[in-house]
Amino acid sequence: MGPDVETVLREQIAYYRARAPEYDREYSERSDDMRLLLPVFEELPVVGDVLELACGTGQWTTLLAPRARPLTAIDAAPETIAIARERVAPAKVEFVCADLFDWRPGRRYDTVFFAFWLSHVPPSLAPGFWQNVADALAPDGKAVFIDNGPGEAAIEEVLAGEAVPAVRRRLDDGSEHRVVKVFHEAGQFVRDLREWGWSGDVRPVGPNFIAGTVEPTIGSRVPQTR
Repeated sequence: MGPDVETVLREQIAYYRARAPEYDREYSERSDDMRLLLPVFEELPVVGDVLELACGTGQWTTLLAPRARPLTAIDAAPETIAIARERVAPAKVEFVCADLFDWRPGRRYDTVFFAFWLSHVPPSLAPGFWQNVADALAPDGKAVFIDNGPGEAAIEEVLAGEAVPAVRRRLDDGSEHRVVKVFHEAGQFVRDLREWGWSGDVRPVGPNFIAGTVEPTIGSRVPQTR
């Protein structure tokens, strides 16, 4: 990891820790988007032992919990996990506080789910991230995700000349933060995934979102015992 990437990732974690009290507001303000995305989520093959990456305040965790047996949710911000614990009964979810670029799976899952996390993965770390996801999947397991697409760039303050694709975000206290933001186009992203040993479906959802169901190709799966 280069110094530029490391610096932006530190800022990104600091931003989400500070943003925890404001995090849920976006879901209220973008209720039309949620009405578009919820039917897509319901169609995603979320089954069995489920791992959620970057759970935030648990907006998606609460939707995953009834479909998972069991559910593990990971996030780097203890402040957002604290809110998620209030939202979802801890008896239904194992919460883990960990930086996803340092964390390694200790076991395998049938489904790995992430919503609005993929766009925060720097391009240089993407192959390693997807290998980590592959290591977390049981045989025949799938990774499923929802994220921002290219149309979302129109409502972000995209920063030019950065070594890492990034946007500027502001909090209620006036502080400004850089976060990684990669706006994946569905077709190109399928080709990228193929290079990293994955196959499956990634499709646009309206102008601003993408959704995907993908799995490691047979040759890239690592033999393991459960």
